[in-house]
Amino acid sequence: MDPNTLFSLHGRVALVTGGATGIGRMAATGLMMAGAHVLIASRKADACEAIAHDLNAMDSPGSVEGFAGDVSSEDGIATLVEEVGGRTDNLHILMNNAGIAWGAPLGQFPHAAWEKVMNVNVAGLFHLTQALLPTLIASATADDPARVVNVGSVMGEVALGDGAYSYAASKAAVLHMTKIMAKELAGHHVTVNALAPGPFVSKMTAFATADEGMREKVGADVPLGRVGRDEDIAGCMQFLCGRGGSYLTGAVLPVSGGIQVMSGPNLFRAALEG
Repeated sequence: MDPNTLFSLHGRVALVTGGATGIGRMAATGLMMAGAHVLIASRKADACEAIAHDLNAMDSPGSVEGFAGDVSSEDGIATLVEEVGGRTDNLHILMNNAGIAWGAPLGQFPHAAWEKVMNVNVAGLFHLTQALLPTLIASATADDPARVVNVGSVMGEVALGDGAYSYAASKAAVLHMTKIMAKELAGHHVTVNALAPGPFVSKMTAFATADEGMREKVGADVPLGRVGRDEDIAGCMQFLCGRGGSYLTGAVLPVSGGIQVMSGPNLFRAALEG
């Protein structure tokens, strides 16, 4: 088996929402480096255009287009779908990465934080996928399914609130919705998988990862001893979206350095050491 074939995305078209920064940019870079033509969209068109320019300047077999796209409303989703349709007739890969968070202490967490976060992170993800399904299905074959990759969080897998209650609940919903979609779309030759990242450097986590000293402190609490790197996301996307990942659906890849398997102390350690 040729590894270049297993992970090649030549001729594939991908859409990455929230693709200008953080995990979205890491994913877009990985897809581009594997040969895909990547559309990146976020609420800030100028940021997407600037990142597309920077990525296209790299020595890569793929290419990137950047433009505005907003998944926080029904009208915004309709406009984004129309924009995608005006740029390509095919769509082989959809990465639902756009998301927002809200943090406040228990006892002070506002009601408004639920509607806003769930609307973008869950409803926006679902309705964009639903709207793009005809194009994804038309681009898919039994041998090479279309791919949907949803971005969840390790906070959606384990009982971590850390003041981001609506965010954690929304990401649990994303992971469950991934499995529902995987079941329902398999017959249409569309795979649906998810990433459940731990701490990565992004605008959303800037409060904890803004400088090297902070990243080292955060990484010290991760079982593998570091925060995530760009290649951790890029490698997952190349696997999930390439030929090597074509038989995988309904999976959640825990890109969290082992946080998802952390637990309390050994229950019998004191007795055994005594």
